[in-house]
Amino acid sequence: MDELKAIDQALFLELNGYHNPFWDAVMVLISNKYVWFPFYGVLAGLLIYFNKRRGLLMVLCLGASVGLADFISSGILKPYFARLRPCHDQLINANVNFVDGCGGLYGFVSSHAANAFAVAIFVIFLLPKKQWVFKGLLLVWAMAISYSRVYLGVHYPGDITAGALIGVGTAWLSIYIYRLLSKKYVYWQQ
Repeated sequence: MDELKAIDQALFLELNGYHNPFWDAVMVLISNKYVWFPFYGVLAGLLIYFNKRRGLLMVLCLGASVGLADFISSGILKPYFARLRPCHDQLINANVNFVDGCGGLYGFVSSHAANAFAVAIFVIFLLPKKQWVFKGLLLVWAMAISYSRVYLGVHYPGDITAGALIGVGTAWLSIYIYRLLSKKYVYWQQ
């Protein structure tokens, strides 16, 4: 375990070491959850518009996916593991470039990564196969949000990876529930 932590720390310091004022501003913007609220609203609106009642079920299941990902990452794992964020870790924080504050004390796992991947993977599973461009954009979006957390000095790459896996898992679970409910209740088919 110590070797994994050392690799995670070394990778973090490498990735976090590249900064300039332009990218600092971009990463702060990308990482700001409030910036994405209009996107979430448009996404929910499009799901409902194109899918009618099933769209409402999609939005409810998507919300459940994100809520579960956030609860697991912030409510359970961060307090359980109590792993300090890089910017709070006295052993390395002198070498950390943190641009926009440090956030809470603990960082394992990244809620930003969990939530972004919960949204991206859920929507990717709903989209038809021919929508590969939009699917690719969703993945790039989730990866950009995740990388921004390392760039800003508030998460190790391992925090991001674990968060992304949680997001993928909750998305799969929510897709399964969505498919079950949409088949079981004819109401959602209309």
